[in-house]
Amino acid sequence: MENNKLKIYLAAPRGFCAGVDRAIEIVKKSLDKYGAPVYVRHEIVHNKHVVESLKEIGAVFVEELEEIHDKSRPVIFSAHGVPKSVIKEASNLNMIFIDATCPLVSKVHREAENLHRNGMHIILIGHENHPEVIGTMGQLPDGAIDLIQSVTDAENYNPKTDKNLAYITQTTLSIDDTSEIISCLSKRFPKIHSPKKEDICYATTNRQIAVKQIADKCDMFFVIGSRNSSNSVRLVEVAQKTGCPDSQLINSESKFPIDRIRNCKTIGISSGASAPEILVELFISKLKKEFYLDIEEVEAVKEDVTFRVPGSLN
Repeated sequence: MENNKLKIYLAAPRGFCAGVDRAIEIVKKSLDKYGAPVYVRHEIVHNKHVVESLKEIGAVFVEELEEIHDKSRPVIFSAHGVPKSVIKEASNLNMIFIDATCPLVSKVHREAENLHRNGMHIILIGHENHPEVIGTMGQLPDGAIDLIQSVTDAENYNPKTDKNLAYITQTTLSIDDTSEIISCLSKRFPKIHSPKKEDICYATTNRQIAVKQIADKCDMFFVIGSRNSSNSVRLVEVAQKTGCPDSQLINSESKFPIDRIRNCKTIGISSGASAPEILVELFISKLKKEFYLDIEEVEAVKEDVTFRVPGSLN
């Protein structure tokens, strides 16, 4: 073992949020109730470890309902939410379906419907082709929602309607980047309607706050999470912008960067809201083989949020 001492700042909260916990529990309880296989449309959450562990107990992941040959088997809709057309398709096929959409994403869906009902044209701040964005835009007729991804988009946006404008946001965005876009829209459209309560979810916000508190103390910063996990990628960006330019995502394909860590005295670790704690523990166990570790957990906010699973599964 190298006689190196390595200081680790471990961000808290990190890892699973209440929406992810609920979605995974829905898959497990569905398997208990209906037996295997149970189908899941899209990855239940964006994490390979989670998906593989659920496959082992009988979950089968598909991208579209047409891939399910036995329509008598239940299908679960992922935590990211789905367009209304998918729910309608499942109903038309007489399929049993269980909606594992995160309640905070469902809140944004209801918000969009209410704004549309009140005659407003909606701007969605989010990332194109992310499943949550596809699901939110799919709550309303085509053309009812315009997507804005950046400040540049906001600066160049020209509404094709004279309706009053309102904005909503994807739940897993960077707080700082989103506030810049909102600021731009508010300057250009002073009467734009804003959500009564911010759409970015509590878990995304809390994990970003925790990273901000320790990033500037670190030589390197690591976020455990998948490349297609929006909130995990945002955590890397937050660490880079708030004091640790050498920040990176560690996913299942990542090479363990031991040579670079040997040049560090202090590193930071966090994990995305869809990454299980075991992945953080595995990363730290690899470090223990090379260093004498001094681990300090820095808790920014205490989380005690829980979401119930549908009563039909209890």
